[in-house]
Amino acid sequence: MRASHEPVWITGLGACSALGADATALAEALEQGRSGVRLQAGAPAQGVPPFVAAAVTAPLGQGLGAAQRALCDRHSLMAWQAADEAWRQAGLPDTAEVPERAACAWGTGLGGSGSLEQAYTELLTRPAPRLHPFTVLRVMGNSPASLLAIHRRLQGGLISFSNACASSAQAIGEALWWLRQGRADLALVGGSEALLNPGSVLAWQALGVMAPPDPEDPAESCRPFDDCRRGLVLGEGAAALVLETARHARQRGAQPLAELAGYGHSVDAVHLSRPEVEGQVRAMTAALADARLVPAQVAYVNAHGTATDTGDAVEAASLTRVFGVRGVAVSATKALHGHLIGASGALELVATVQALRRGRAPASAHVRDAVLRQQLDLVPEGGRPLRAGALMSNSFAFGGSNVALVVRPVDRPGLGAA
Repeated sequence: MRASHEPVWITGLGACSALGADATALAEALEQGRSGVRLQAGAPAQGVPPFVAAAVTAPLGQGLGAAQRALCDRHSLMAWQAADEAWRQAGLPDTAEVPERAACAWGTGLGGSGSLEQAYTELLTRPAPRLHPFTVLRVMGNSPASLLAIHRRLQGGLISFSNACASSAQAIGEALWWLRQGRADLALVGGSEALLNPGSVLAWQALGVMAPPDPEDPAESCRPFDDCRRGLVLGEGAAALVLETARHARQRGAQPLAELAGYGHSVDAVHLSRPEVEGQVRAMTAALADARLVPAQVAYVNAHGTATDTGDAVEAASLTRVFGVRGVAVSATKALHGHLIGASGALELVATVQALRRGRAPASAHVRDAVLRQQLDLVPEGGRPLRAGALMSNSFAFGGSNVALVVRPVDRPGLGAA
């Protein structure tokens, strides 16, 4: 197998987030600047005070039988929902026509943390604990990918990434390379995360990076790039995409939503939690080189933008190094859908593709005053029409992993504009 640069198209999108049950709801909420962040009750008995988070409120697992639901942690149920939407939008049959040429790549940060907490609670609080018989299967980090592969008969390969906040973005990028290498013709890719359980929340609070509730409006507690940013807001959800080689998509008459044109991955190898400009720059420049683009051809960047003091400042410096001072439109959509940790890269890529197709960049919400505007062209409230060009989505993780993904329109004879 030899690597090629045959285009890889995105033919399906799916999302399940605090902004709604599908990818259209996600795009509309981002355009409207509507936040999914809410004040959560916490768990006083476990020492968890009220906190802000972006929780999924839509019902899950509606299309599954009881036996299938029993196998699923909450993040697997959300993965199922997002993947089903993406698969159906791509117009594929219920199962892959050539299973050995169809693959799955998925990312998650903490896997089935809710099921793990449930098991330990049972173990430590009851004299005769009775753990759920599927606890191991629910907790496994590869459960969503395996369940999706079984459901759609994806036999061409399966990879599951747990690389903190870069997990799903890396899964998507590696699947892009799989398709270019000729190892598969299509791939179902994405990520899922469900960590709004007391143990996970307590751990994040102990780390000291979670934002307190905004005293004026809890929905505005996450304020990336703002001078008064005070930390991240956790979210939960899932996002999925169908990737296909252009040849395979054409043969079945599929219409592309966008081209996944570039993938860059780097590792700081410096510190577990402190980001580095150099590593982020390497990831972005690698993605541009992979897409055969120069910085001036990028119209918009969906920033990692977690609203931590150091993280935002480092990303602003790295964006300036790559694109110049205020050289590209930037927004951080985590302000509205929260930080989905391992699923954030997939959700933000779906948001980026939606922005490309709708021709409008979502705002960097809740920015009141920002000295970082001197470096970054932050998209103001209300959003902004996109100029022609490619779009980038950044995911930078604890552990020093950095991923940048680049998408661009598909405009080929006989297809019309993507």
